[in-house]
Amino acid sequence: PRNTAPELHPFAKAREYRRALNTVKLEKVFAKPFVGALDGHTDGVWCSAAPHDSLVQFLSGGCNGEVRLWDLPSRKCVWSTAAHSGIVKGLSVAPHGANFFVSAGDDSLAKLWGVQRALTSGSGEPLATFTGKASFTGVDHHWAKNQFATSSEVVEIWDHNRSEPLHSFKWGHDATLSVRFNPAETDLLASTGRDRSVGLYDLRSATPLKKVVLEAFCSAMAWNPREPYHFVCANEDGNLYQFDMRNLVRPTMIHKDHVGAVLSVGFSPTGKEFVSGGYDRMVRIFETGSGRSREVYHAKRMGRVFCTNFSQDGKFVLSGSDDTNVRIWKARASEALGKKTAREERSLEYAEALKSRHAHMPEVRKIDKYRQVPKVIKKMQEKQKEIRDSERRKEANRRRHSKPGAAGQKKPERAQAVVAQLD
Repeated sequence: PRNTAPELHPFAKAREYRRALNTVKLEKVFAKPFVGALDGHTDGVWCSAAPHDSLVQFLSGGCNGEVRLWDLPSRKCVWSTAAHSGIVKGLSVAPHGANFFVSAGDDSLAKLWGVQRALTSGSGEPLATFTGKASFTGVDHHWAKNQFATSSEVVEIWDHNRSEPLHSFKWGHDATLSVRFNPAETDLLASTGRDRSVGLYDLRSATPLKKVVLEAFCSAMAWNPREPYHFVCANEDGNLYQFDMRNLVRPTMIHKDHVGAVLSVGFSPTGKEFVSGGYDRMVRIFETGSGRSREVYHAKRMGRVFCTNFSQDGKFVLSGSDDTNVRIWKARASEALGKKTAREERSLEYAEALKSRHAHMPEVRKIDKYRQVPKVIKKMQEKQKEIRDSERRKEANRRRHSKPGAAGQKKPERAQAVVAQLD
């Protein structure tokens, strides 16, 4: 009698391979990542923020000083106000249902706003206003206290009930570009500066802790919410550097693919991936353990991407650019929206297992990794690859024609990223 056991079928492996190949092909067919746009700003969108406990509300700040509160399901603006006389440089929402947020502008003002008050009365007046000595470049709210930090010529810590800063940190002579509180060690914060530095500060001792200097300056940074000793910096050289704050000698990972300066970075609530946007008008999603992007999103009329965020369920990505639009993208380009049946869930799990099992196969890997990008980006990628190959050949020839030991030990790329470390 014939043995009908599927694992003993002579074509079982071939069938599985064909199914895995069809899976990656169908993912490309059904990849429609763009969900919609939040239209209403009259100038470029410089910054954005999402409440930590809401899937509905979303905040965006424009280059004309306007702050808007959005309702994401209906994609409508429910409140707006002219918050600043210049660019809104930063927005930060207080955690744990506190119902207020902070905005900072280049008019040297930071303002505290009440969400419920704005929604019920439509008031455009802030709860409190704080005046700094220089133009602010960023803001972040404390995770546990009624305090927030601002970055400008110095890093300043403010209390909701005081008009003067509690602490002021200055390490060097150049301006600070961004500041972020650690989600676990809430009295620890990190900043990036125009002097190419990344610094750590402790509020308990009111002193700077460590500082590293990179090859180029970092425009933004973000802490991993699930592994809060890791943070990622968006660098001007087109790379994103992931550091472990316990050892800042070298980055733990260098994330590549952008061909222009990276301007923003934001983590998923799961901590397994993050989204970045840059001067090359691309939105890219990286896995924390991978040096290359998993997804790349772009639109024909999308400008330079100034801010990027994940939604609090990790299923959507929001990007703000200088073409006045906030765009909503799917975190998984081919994933269908809406509730799935149990049968659909099982089918998707089986397809994902097949793809993972055959990911090493050349044809499956080629189709899975292929991403369509604009022609100008493709040309820039080819040019950068040619430059890297030329530098690699030059270094190899120099070592080949040098005396033994004269060229010194070759440094890995991650060791070359950090120029200096200061304590």
